[in-house]
Amino acid sequence: MKNLLALNWKMNKTPSEAQAWAEELKTQLTLGDAELAIMAPAINLQALSWFLKDSGVAIGGQDVSAHESGAYTGEISAAMLKDVGAKYAVVGHSERREYHGETDAVVATKAAQAQAGGLVPIVCVGEGLDVRERGEQVPYTLAQLRGSLAGVGADVVIAYEPVWAIGTGKTATAEDAEELAAAIRAELHTLYGEAAESIQILYGGSVKPDNIASICAKPNVNGALVGGASLKVADVVGMNDALK
Repeated sequence: MKNLLALNWKMNKTPSEAQAWAEELKTQLTLGDAELAIMAPAINLQALSWFLKDSGVAIGGQDVSAHESGAYTGEISAAMLKDVGAKYAVVGHSERREYHGETDAVVATKAAQAQAGGLVPIVCVGEGLDVRERGEQVPYTLAQLRGSLAGVGADVVIAYEPVWAIGTGKTATAEDAEELAAAIRAELHTLYGEAAESIQILYGGSVKPDNIASICAKPNVNGALVGGASLKVADVVGMNDALK
């Protein structure tokens, strides 16, 4: 299965900065065995779609509305993302769960809406430090997974992100990532049968060029959801090259 590098810019880069980043990337990147996709602020997606046209690099939204359309000021629908060329939409990122109070039920509704609009949802799950210290990371994450996939089809990507490793400089070991990825894969078999074998499971949390290869070498890890290291072209090229 091909690795996916989903580059989550979070709330960074103006449209002009995004254009400069895309133009620099095109001069340095030679795609190898991994797929690249940029999860950019919605305001940047149309420009990225244009500047990365025919580059092989996909784009996606950092969130998607739970509603198809209507009087939902500030929301971005799946149809809007699809129309500007998006392939993916991240749902349930830990920052959305923490700062916006998104429950598993909300995440599942957003994921289903993304699929209905022709997008592949990247559904994020993962435990906080308190759960990890209690040794409850597997049952906690699997319960979150089940709730976040209720009513959602198998055309999905799962991102395991231990919350304690996001933006902290702390990284779960490759063995930690595999422990959860294997458990997630087994749960996906329960939910989707043999289709589970074709679902990409990403690791997210302080991923960098110097650790991505060891993490993605594990049998149930199929790429990464990358935060801080996605902002510099040199780091993106380094991660891409490490997976060749």
